Amino acid sequence: MKLLSSFLMTFMACAVMADKPIAIVIHGGAGTIERSQLSAEKEAAIKKDLNQALNTGYAALEAGQDAMEAVVAAIMILENSENFNAGKGAVYTREKGHELDASIMRGSDLQAGAVAGVKYTKNPILAARAVMLHSPHVMLAGAGADAFSKARGLDQVENSYFDTEARFEAWKKVDEKTRQKGRKEAAVSDVLDHEFKFGTVGAVAIDRQGHIVAGTSTGGMTYKAWGRIGDSPVIGAGTYADDRSCGISATGHGEYFIRYAVAHDICARVLYQGKSLAQAADEVINQTLKSVGGDGGIIGMDPQGRPVMMFNTAGMYRGFKTSDETYVAIYGDEKVAD
Repeated sequence: MKLLSSFLMTFMACAVMADKPIAIVIHGGAGTIERSQLSAEKEAAIKKDLNQALNTGYAALEAGQDAMEAVVAAIMILENSENFNAGKGAVYTREKGHELDASIMRGSDLQAGAVAGVKYTKNPILAARAVMLHSPHVMLAGAGADAFSKARGLDQVENSYFDTEARFEAWKKVDEKTRQKGRKEAAVSDVLDHEFKFGTVGAVAIDRQGHIVAGTSTGGMTYKAWGRIGDSPVIGAGTYADDRSCGISATGHGEYFIRYAVAHDICARVLYQGKSLAQAADEVINQTLKSVGGDGGIIGMDPQGRPVMMFNTAGMYRGFKTSDETYVAIYGDEKVAD
């Protein structure tokens, strides 16, 4: 009898676990993304990368891996592509180098890790995860973050690894505009008013255990100077996860996302005000932020495995995958089927 009882309990536990939804949602940055700006070939390449990231992350969830593995796997696909401002496709700083940021957070226990201003770590999301799992800290920055990453055995590259022709052309446009105005310092106001302030990748997933994990990675802002850091590595601004409410990864004008604690604000509205994730995200992105000039968007996941993609810009590279649907889009008029 005891053996039979144990078997039944194990069977019931597995059945309950199997009923829990798994899902993943991703983004590759928001901004002035219009059809006239992308060739058919470029659009196809971007959607191919988004689909690969979704399928890779979802496959990890299907195989029984936790949400952290799914998020990291998906983000690494995007970091290794030149099509996104993260990892290989990172933008140039004013000094024509690259400084990358990333963060990750686990909703089950609110553990988090982040790196900022790394120059030699091939995949910053791996460094962020290592900070969370193998250090007593939440955020490491600059040379120290790279040294920690190297000590953990993560792949290191020369900073020139992140060089790409498209990003350098973007740098030259901002540099030319700066020189035309006769400024020797970084043209901060020009950059902030330009679409080059956008660009990030991120993923949020929920696993069979019902745990939510969110992660974000970026190359930052084109022509950034003085070690500028945006919202992507800031827990509560660009990334947040809490199993009780939601997981969020943000993209957009980072200064606003930091000041308004966007990722945490959305989850707090869900947790304390009982709002749906879609309603909370709409309030923050399309009302609070939009009213003060904060452009950008978020992806999110609620405890029921329902993905949300909300943005107040012309477009956002985005997609989600559930047991019922796979969706990938770029432009603002591409709607999810009812």
